[in-house]
Amino acid sequence: GERGFSLGESELVVSANIDPFLYGSLILALAPDNSVSLEEAYIQTIGLGHGLTLKAGRYYSAIGYLNDKHAHTWDFVDNPLAYQAFLGTQFNDDGVQLKWLAPTDQYLELGVEGGRGANFPGSERNVNGAGALTAFVHTGGDVGSSHSWRAGVSFLKTSPQDRAYTQDDLLGQPVTNTFTGASRLWIADFLWKWAPQGNPRVRNATLQGEYFSRHEDGELVYDTQTPPASAGPANSFYATRQSGWYVQGLYRFMPRWRVGLRTERLDSGSQDLGLNTANLPVVQARPARNSLVLERAFSEYSRVRLQFARDQARADVTERLWFVQYQASLGAHGAHQY
Repeated sequence: GERGFSLGESELVVSANIDPFLYGSLILALAPDNSVSLEEAYIQTIGLGHGLTLKAGRYYSAIGYLNDKHAHTWDFVDNPLAYQAFLGTQFNDDGVQLKWLAPTDQYLELGVEGGRGANFPGSERNVNGAGALTAFVHTGGDVGSSHSWRAGVSFLKTSPQDRAYTQDDLLGQPVTNTFTGASRLWIADFLWKWAPQGNPRVRNATLQGEYFSRHEDGELVYDTQTPPASAGPANSFYATRQSGWYVQGLYRFMPRWRVGLRTERLDSGSQDLGLNTANLPVVQARPARNSLVLERAFSEYSRVRLQFARDQARADVTERLWFVQYQASLGAHGAHQY
């Protein structure tokens, strides 16, 4: 982020029951540069029965634990590195989602989604059919009167077409390459919460973590901006396996004070560049970051944070980042998810 004072993203939320059968929500994101984007706009069934819920429109996918959580509910100023690297911070899509809540004593939820797949790790394809498919299962329950937990496994498959990225080639020159193929991402998540006798107001603690594993294979086109009459773009097979994870813990030690620690890592894993090993380096990187946060909540609707991060996300660079963040929520506000 840039140094100095800045305004973060502001959200405008409009939501209500449409009729006895449907609920609707519209969320606009107002960026500091005065641009406006549509984060979510969907309708969702009410009382469909048999534990089923159907959602259609634009929405944040329910994969993982943090993906469908809006920024004002995050425990830190920023999302983990794994979300930034594998999902472009958060994955939202235009499509349809179906969830089923099983009629069991233990919480068990299964879901599938089919979407356009135009956002990273996918890309715009301008074709019929689903460019992104997801499946997920979440389960959890209580342990005694003071402990509860949730765990899940999610899968995301996208089909990027000419997804562009820039890197330095073996000559040290920045080039733009494109990837076309299949991208498959697995996410395992776990959350544990503690509150004495189920009362979180005075003291509580949470331990949370997620592991990401991505495999991509297809065709890589090297240096798409070079005129074909000269050296020309080089098309070749491409495959990679990458991973990442984070673990964070937060402790409320007084009614309105929390402290938290997050550690996170990425691993560039293995790469097969095919014939493009003559043009591009094989990346070997293990970005890392550790963050410490102290939070004071003035009420349920406003809070201030002080966060320090030792960031080694970029090669050969160690940054020490300080953040002071103030958050406020105005108007009616629905309950947050578990």
